Amino acid sequence: MLVAVGGHSRNVGKTSVMCGIIAALREMDWVAVKITQHGHGICSLDGKPCDCAPENPEHPYVLDEQVVVDGTDSGRYLAAGAARAYWLRTAMGDLGHAMPVLRELMGAHENVILESNSVLGFLKPDVYVAVLDPETVDFKESARLFLERADALYWKRPLVGAVPWAGVPERWLKGKPGFAGFAELGAFVSAALHSGHGQRKSSDAAADSGADAGIRPRA
Repeated sequence: MLVAVGGHSRNVGKTSVMCGIIAALREMDWVAVKITQHGHGICSLDGKPCDCAPENPEHPYVLDEQVVVDGTDSGRYLAAGAARAYWLRTAMGDLGHAMPVLRELMGAHENVILESNSVLGFLKPDVYVAVLDPETVDFKESARLFLERADALYWKRPLVGAVPWAGVPERWLKGKPGFAGFAELGAFVSAALHSGHGQRKSSDAAADSGADAGIRPRA
């Protein structure tokens, strides 16, 4: 099963929702991946300014495995019960360079959960959860682009009154299951799996061996 969790802005609770799903469905032995895109001129290796060209095939992304429980997002995945956790970093707009290694990782594990909006430009997850906070006005273009594809909405705070985001029509939100608790959201994801919806789309086929190639342990 492939689940994606995205949000319309920073600090709306995407990682908390990831952890909530993982904890609610521990028996699924999730492999959890945090996907971060840095601005151009910021190195995807360590997140610091550098002069490396994003198109450099030797330096387009890095995938680290989180091996200890700590306060990082990927460390929180492990604390919530993920079997394994990773942090994938790439330059802004260059996520495509990292898709082969991400597909290898997906092909090696049955249940994968990704924290990202932009990955929907490359994959069709079985369940896509969009995290929304009506008190946060910013709305990322990647979230706007894929909101209609959301299978469920997680509301950090209740929506009271009109939709607060310009360019987001109410019809995109109407009719979608909405949740404010992790247990209920976990039950929704579980039901999707047991209904047969949770069969990874054939267009995402990625079953090559050697999924750990190029992955660095991250302590």
